[in-house]
Amino acid sequence: MAEAAVTFLLENVKKLVVEQASLIKGAEGELKQLEDELELMNAFLIEHSDNQEKGPVFIELVKQIREAVYDAEDTLDTCLTAKFNSVGLLNRNNVDLAKKVKELRLQLEPKFAKAMNNLRGPGQSVAYGSASTLGLGPSSHHSILKKAALVMREDNVVGFADQEAILLKYLKEETKQLDVISIVGMPGLGKTTLAYKIYRGPEIEFEFPVLIWVYVSQEFNVREVFLTILKKFTREDMSGKDDIELAQQVRSRLERGRFLLFMDDVWTVEDWSQIEAALPKNNKLGKVLITSRHERVAKQTNRNREPHKLRFMTFDESWELLQLEVFGKGNTCPKEMEGLGQHIARQCGGVPLAVVVIGGTLIEKRLDKREWEKVSDSVSSYVQEDRRTTNIISLSYNKLSHNLKDCFLYLGMFPEDTEISAWNLTRLWIAEGFIQQKQERSLEEMAEDNLGDLVARNLVMAEKTKANGDIKTCRVHDMIREFCQNEASFANKNLFQEVKKTRHGVLDPAITEIVKRRRLCIHSNVVMEFLRKKPKGPGVRSFVCFSKETIGLPTEHTDSIPNAFNLLRVVDATPIKFTKFPPKLTKLIHLRYIALSGNEFKALPESISKLWNLQTVKIDNSSHEFEVKVDISTMLQLRHLKTKAAISLKEVRGEGGENLQTLSRLSAKSCKEELFIRVSNLKNLGIRGNLTNLVEASYLGKLEHLEKLKLVHDMILSNADKALHRVPHLHNLPPNLRMLTLSHTQLAWTQMDTLGGLHSLDVLKLKEMAFKGKRWETQGNGFPNLETLHIARTDLEIWTAASDEPFPKLKNLILKNCECLQEIPTAVGKGKSLQLLEIERVSTTLVQSAKKIEKERQEMQGEEVRGRRGGFKLKTSPGDAPSSSSSTSS
Repeated sequence: MAEAAVTFLLENVKKLVVEQASLIKGAEGELKQLEDELELMNAFLIEHSDNQEKGPVFIELVKQIREAVYDAEDTLDTCLTAKFNSVGLLNRNNVDLAKKVKELRLQLEPKFAKAMNNLRGPGQSVAYGSASTLGLGPSSHHSILKKAALVMREDNVVGFADQEAILLKYLKEETKQLDVISIVGMPGLGKTTLAYKIYRGPEIEFEFPVLIWVYVSQEFNVREVFLTILKKFTREDMSGKDDIELAQQVRSRLERGRFLLFMDDVWTVEDWSQIEAALPKNNKLGKVLITSRHERVAKQTNRNREPHKLRFMTFDESWELLQLEVFGKGNTCPKEMEGLGQHIARQCGGVPLAVVVIGGTLIEKRLDKREWEKVSDSVSSYVQEDRRTTNIISLSYNKLSHNLKDCFLYLGMFPEDTEISAWNLTRLWIAEGFIQQKQERSLEEMAEDNLGDLVARNLVMAEKTKANGDIKTCRVHDMIREFCQNEASFANKNLFQEVKKTRHGVLDPAITEIVKRRRLCIHSNVVMEFLRKKPKGPGVRSFVCFSKETIGLPTEHTDSIPNAFNLLRVVDATPIKFTKFPPKLTKLIHLRYIALSGNEFKALPESISKLWNLQTVKIDNSSHEFEVKVDISTMLQLRHLKTKAAISLKEVRGEGGENLQTLSRLSAKSCKEELFIRVSNLKNLGIRGNLTNLVEASYLGKLEHLEKLKLVHDMILSNADKALHRVPHLHNLPPNLRMLTLSHTQLAWTQMDTLGGLHSLDVLKLKEMAFKGKRWETQGNGFPNLETLHIARTDLEIWTAASDEPFPKLKNLILKNCECLQEIPTAVGKGKSLQLLEIERVSTTLVQSAKKIEKERQEMQGEEVRGRRGGFKLKTSPGDAPSSSSSTSS
């Protein structure tokens, strides 16, 4: 959206005025005026961003504003780059900056004025103007789409039998009060289809004398909802009653007797709250079944039952449905087309809507094998071209807040079926300017909230979660990804452009066409061909490479990327192996995010201190140590410094460092008190090397904001003893630590008593012989808030517990490569909070112990485990276990 571009430019201007006084001397007045005008423009665009039915005139105006803002941003940044890199900041250059800023304002004003005149009628301060002027009309396509779906809903329904059985079981259960069951899932999975199948089914019609179907819709109107319910009970005209009277009427009609109320497509918690107020909670014979795209809505409806998350179709179901759509009931695909048809079905990704759309496409192609091959080559494109697909995803997209839309579309940059690191994604969002600071909330927290919101809306799938429940990796379905790419294209938002080869072997876009592109991503092996052509993209702000293959970069091309794009904010070229840090990269003063790799890449140059906007640096190399030659305390915006090697730091002498949140992994020899005084706001710290001196040090105890600590006692980097004799005293450990990981420390198990005093600890990971010894007796009164205990690679044989409840809040117990451990203490297995027991490569007796715990917990919890909160799960993996280990799975 244009407001995101305006916001980013506005934030940059504010930062210049506050932080770069010497650079903007003489231009302060013009910059302040530009800031005021951008504030007004931003407020205006946000004010109008919530309208869901924007006509073509409005869309074109927003596009023109966005492009004008992009041009202004490029002009300003080019001028700043020239000034910064010039020798001696001459007064003449300062005067030029003032002139440039004034020119920018004069360029922006007409665009903004035109938008104001078109969007505001005479005497109006908020209204959009007439529908004829802007192409705005009644919101009819939404209801038409839904009615069409209702007509189709009973035909060719495949793959819902098991889902229907689970929901019917819930609907027949006896409860102590009104019971609400919810169905959630990604757009196109068939939530409404499943609900309608149940609504029309004979079992439900016999079970409930009163069946009511209400389509809630995105344009929520509680009055219409109440009137629809009341029509089931009376022919009396209720339209003259107010909302309170209608709510009272609904409650009185539903207070007695068996009823089943279907609420299809509930969008927000606020909508549900208005509906819920009219429902009789004391009627235990009543049931409500809702469908929603938003998990937070579904969870709000019933805190005692998890929402039923609709699964994707299996391949067999997809293939069955595709044949039904193309050939009709009782017919199957001809043998000669079967392999091609199955390949097409598989590419639909288990989404019924995609199968239905492709089925319609194949009917038109008849049985022309060449035409089917064309469809097979680009299934996602054909799906996205269908208006049904675009409309159904657009409903969710249009509901996003203005600052979440670009975050969502950005996901289209990643290749198909990519498992996306949540850490990388959120830091990229921040660097791109999609995340705005809010009081008492960090940029990282805001970005993580945004990702959580997209997952809750079922637009993004959480692939893996961390031990504390946070999202570790995520994934985007191909149908969603295609939507993002189309919406973000140059013709629409100009958010990003994928560089690829056409079938004819030609680069797309052509080298000459990247001038106006904003962000470039490359997924295939065309990187070197692209760079050899010496592209020039003066407006390109991001260059991101996702090639699956490692790309060796010849030394002569080390500076190809900075030579091509001199206004970069983001460079993520991890698949490209550099021999050294690209020298010209330090000339790109607008860089915020750098991710590079190279086995011979062993140092970060001192000249990187010139990059005064730099927030995130990620280095991937195979060496044990990585030298950072710059004093990081002089890099005021630096927030994250991550490497796989141990970081050797230059002595700190600057006054900065308070923004640094991640320092991983730091060499133990660089751990000094003066460093941690400067970086006192660290949240994530990794230390690798000889940890012996760390045991006696007090500076870790002063890191009050540190939440995550990883300690690796690495003997390769030093002449360290094989084992640490103890852990630091409790007062020398970070007081608010939530996650602690230990590796190779070989501590005695008695040292666990000290760690038990970390009252804020949620997660404890003991990896690679973190503790050594045959016996461990867990004491009581320790680890009061520990939720996850992960033990991997240990020689532990006997584990006992001295109290009845050694870990009172333990939810997850993970045991891997514990081949010697005989069993799990009974007291641990009986813990009230335990939800997951995961074992891998363990002894046969430990497997038996785990299965015994599983059986006892299921007997204790009964059948309420399935589908409700607080259930227990045993997860075992066969792996490549030795003969003494488990080879079972569940």
